[in-house]
Amino acid sequence: MGDHPHAGLRRVAESRPVASRVGDPADGERKAKPRIARAGEWRRDYGRAHPIVSLVAGRTGQGIITLFLVSLVVFAATQLLPGNAARAILGFSATPQRIHALELELGLYRGWWAQYWGWLSGLPVGRLGTSLANSEPVWRLAAPRLLNSAVLVAVSGFGGCVLGIALGAVAALRHGSLLDNSMTVGALAVLAVPEFVIAIAVVILFSTVVFHLFPGVSLLTPGENILQAPRLLVLPALSLVIVTIPYVYRMARAATLEALESPYVEMARLKGVPRWRVLVQHALPNALPPTIQVVGLTFLRLAGGIVLVEEVFDFPGIGQGLVNAVTDRDIPVIQFIVIALAAFYVVVNITTDVLALLCSPRRRIPA
Repeated sequence: MGDHPHAGLRRVAESRPVASRVGDPADGERKAKPRIARAGEWRRDYGRAHPIVSLVAGRTGQGIITLFLVSLVVFAATQLLPGNAARAILGFSATPQRIHALELELGLYRGWWAQYWGWLSGLPVGRLGTSLANSEPVWRLAAPRLLNSAVLVAVSGFGGCVLGIALGAVAALRHGSLLDNSMTVGALAVLAVPEFVIAIAVVILFSTVVFHLFPGVSLLTPGENILQAPRLLVLPALSLVIVTIPYVYRMARAATLEALESPYVEMARLKGVPRWRVLVQHALPNALPPTIQVVGLTFLRLAGGIVLVEEVFDFPGIGQGLVNAVTDRDIPVIQFIVIALAAFYVVVNITTDVLALLCSPRRRIPA
């Protein structure tokens, strides 16, 4: 008589060790792991599986350390400046008695570590200190300037980046033509000119000599911000747009040209896809990640370049405020402005890296 149909399965089951049938002791040990260990493994796995979360967490930690080091360096540098705030406020004709009395009033007699810790401990809770030159809260003095500079950087950065990417894509599409060569030479020429020279040329062209279309200086009445007087924003923003375009243009042109020479673009052309669709749907998406990195660097460059442009146009922004604070040796204002600029650098770097990661499908997919 033949074996039962399930006899083979019974023999296999009986041949297994008893421990494996009734339950492997190792299984119990795995189930008995502490919850804390499992939570730690979950966080590590989550960070590996989600590159954006890991990137933001790492960059944020590095940014906090960077801000702390910047605050130390800036405070030490202001302590090494000749003279003090009391002499800068009273002038060189003031008597030593008056200078000493003002130093006591401003708290300059304290050691540098006590002054630094008093400012740093108040920063997280919004206590930014009092201006030594004007005896007003630092935030009240700096907030309008921060708003004006933020609007200037946003308008000029967005306009310059959009125009730079568009011009770079057109130049790559017409690679080797007269238009491509002319735009490349023009971009190199603009790169060789300092920002203040471009600002002066813009004033001569659109305000004083050739045309009289916009004000040559950006003077605001007390209590007014740049959003209430947009005409005063045109020439400073135009100067920074001209400065911004060449950097973005060169990277966008190189990245788009490399994408246009790839095999998948050649296949699209062989299928008869129109050139504009090849550029928009195939080339530009793959040219965006390296271009976004340059866009981030451009915004960082604008944050430093606004100092000269604001001086040329007498623009009431953070750059002009920093120059005035250094002249008056107004340490709390200097510290706040520099920390605000450093925080802007950190935020822009994190945002740029995240956007570049989002534009790279292979890198943003969880592992």
